[in-house]
Amino acid sequence: MSDPGVTMEPQGERREWWLASLGRTLVWAQLRVREAGTAEVFDSDGNLLAYDSEDTARAALMDAEFVAFEGLDEDDALDRGFSLGEVLPPQGDDDAALHGRMVQTLGART
Repeated sequence: MSDPGVTMEPQGERREWWLASLGRTLVWAQLRVREAGTAEVFDSDGNLLAYDSEDTARAALMDAEFVAFEGLDEDDALDRGFSLGEVLPPQGDDDAALHGRMVQTLGART
């Protein structure tokens, strides 16, 4: 089974989903690592931020309190206020379609 948090694009680009949580609101960001080693982050405001390396992009995401979706287990998710079964990374054919889905408000916990 493939991991919904990481995908490989035909151009050799790797994409990873990252998220930050504030209560029952999730804010997503997508890390895009280029074949040449540079990286970009597509953020919830629709910006595409360029970085000189994957490490620099990851550090910026961590500084903003984002975590890699791929690395979360159920306990990590519950500590952040949600269950992994409640969420999947945003889906869309392009950045314009993704932009409106980069902030998710989860329903009240029962």
